[in-house]
Amino acid sequence: MSDLAPTSPTASPALLPYRHGCPADADPFAPRLPGSDPADDGGHGVDGGVGILLMAYGGPASLDEVPAYYTDIRGGRPPSQELLDELLERYEAIGGRSPLAEVTERQRRALEGELARRGLPVPVHVGYKHSPPFVAETVGRMADEGVRRILALALAPHFSTMTACSYCQRVDAARRTLQERDGGPAVRYAMVADWHAEPAFIEALADVTRTALATLSGDGRPWVVFSAHSLPERIVGLGDPYPDLLRETARLVAETLGLSGWSFAFQSAARTGDAWLGPDLSTELERLAAAGVRSVVVSSVGFVASNLELLYDIDIEARARAAELGMRLVRAAALDDHPRLVAALADIVERALRRGRRSSTARASSGAA
Repeated sequence: MSDLAPTSPTASPALLPYRHGCPADADPFAPRLPGSDPADDGGHGVDGGVGILLMAYGGPASLDEVPAYYTDIRGGRPPSQELLDELLERYEAIGGRSPLAEVTERQRRALEGELARRGLPVPVHVGYKHSPPFVAETVGRMADEGVRRILALALAPHFSTMTACSYCQRVDAARRTLQERDGGPAVRYAMVADWHAEPAFIEALADVTRTALATLSGDGRPWVVFSAHSLPERIVGLGDPYPDLLRETARLVAETLGLSGWSFAFQSAARTGDAWLGPDLSTELERLAAAGVRSVVVSSVGFVASNLELLYDIDIEARARAAELGMRLVRAAALDDHPRLVAALADIVERALRRGRRSSTARASSGAA
């Protein structure tokens, strides 16, 4: 297979800083929890009124919830019956529901436990973009429970203005509603906008990919295709780094595993009038089959939890296409509550909190009021 070259760059591009529209109270690419400095809140540090907000896309817990979920994704516009029927059919094929909420709750509990083990007993909450509890609901509940400083972390490792910024703006709108409409207490927040190269995250991806490769040990030299959700191609013209960040993650995992045969593809593009980022996973499978590849591991670097895009788009659609092409396809397991993923999230949170404590200690030692 010497004629097959990776479709991803081998050199790491200069990826920081990114243009963004996140209205957080702190730099979303080097978060220090706002209010953790004595100059901000009278010297309370990070020990009082702090909460972690994990944010995810959301999903229907039953077929009955699919219409409302799909309508919310479409900005309040109900889908046509044809589109709704297609989505219902997909959810029926994976058991009639999304497993995302259960998985995210496991991630939440595991992160809260890991933080407590590290001496950081901070409450961890969950809010979703398109299903209950929505981000705004969770921010309101956190405020009711006395949280005044939020570290918001999207369970989407790769920054894009269409992902990270949309989560950040939801947090901002929620806290403004609390302050302006309800006269509630001021809530400040920092946003973790990107963690695509977090070492423990790379280790987790390498682990599940290695395990999947082991199942194909008798199939010659399996090829690895790293994948992630596609977005409209127009984001590239706006300077959005999303494609570069994904390929950077793929490169880091490939280097960790010492892979010689790997490439990157996008998946799950929506059927709109826009062009979407490619190559598409199906197109990449066709390329590989034409070059003589007979076994493939698909390892998603863009999703950290089991969802429709993995359970249907890869396990059913992509696997069927691979079979038509005479290929065997194995998907690397979703990270879900993998210990190294939990460690990655805890590392991110701990840096933000410890940075604040160091800042507070330094100011106190120098006699700052």
